[in-house]
Amino acid sequence: MNLLSNSPHLDSLVDLLRGRRIVALVGAGCSTESGIPDYRGAESIQRRRTPIQYQEFIRSASSRARYWARSTVGWRRIATARPNAAHFALAQLEAAGMLAGVITQNVDGLHDVAGSRRVVELHGSLAAVRCLDCGDRIARDAFQRRILALNAEWAHRLAPVEHEAAPDGDTELPASALEHFRVPACDACGNGVLKPDVVFFGENVPRLRLEEAWRVFDDGDVLLVVGSSLTVYSGRRFVYRAGEMSMPIAVMNVGPTRADDVATVKVEAPLGAALPALAASLLAT
Repeated sequence: MNLLSNSPHLDSLVDLLRGRRIVALVGAGCSTESGIPDYRGAESIQRRRTPIQYQEFIRSASSRARYWARSTVGWRRIATARPNAAHFALAQLEAAGMLAGVITQNVDGLHDVAGSRRVVELHGSLAAVRCLDCGDRIARDAFQRRILALNAEWAHRLAPVEHEAAPDGDTELPASALEHFRVPACDACGNGVLKPDVVFFGENVPRLRLEEAWRVFDDGDVLLVVGSSLTVYSGRRFVYRAGEMSMPIAVMNVGPTRADDVATVKVEAPLGAALPALAASLLAT
């Protein structure tokens, strides 16, 4: 489907959104064109590894070491990623007063970089690391420097090798590459467990953050699901609430979603083309 030509799906979506204040619920599909893979898109079907679970991270020092080793290699991809046309289109709609805000399931920070101002990062941000013991919070870049200083020889051995990126900000590594990796302790309290400031699978979204997301939701007249299959409840709950309120629901995604049966309109196309086309049509009216 070419959304830059006359598409009845795009026309129907424009008709639905015109004159209504939009709330965007955004998933990983919005960032794939920035080089960040997702778990459930077309390219993710062949990936077998499931994301780390919260309880596994908390209980197992070896699991934490495995996570941080993979994350150390994968961090550069996240840190150097740049917004794509879909991110900029959402920022344009907000600047024009048509978008109430973004509720994103992504942890890459690309909405902020693109210029969006009202963004709720439902699952947190990979750009920060938090101590689970004392609550101290530090920048991921600073923690990366500490990791590399503590594991200089390990990093030197891995540097020449290309590794497959994984969706949760880390990288696929062979078991042999995980040997002798050491995780720094918290600088503030001396021995606390450090975790990326994101919501892992099996962990709840913090209450205050969820309340902020509901405030954004309540400022909208229509829910636009962007790049999310809505597999996890943390995002799907907004679709349920919209249904209860008879709020119109629209979907832009490649592949099936769990809102397809309740969506007034669904546009299936790459978001880097679809969202700019949508924004251009709305801004022209």
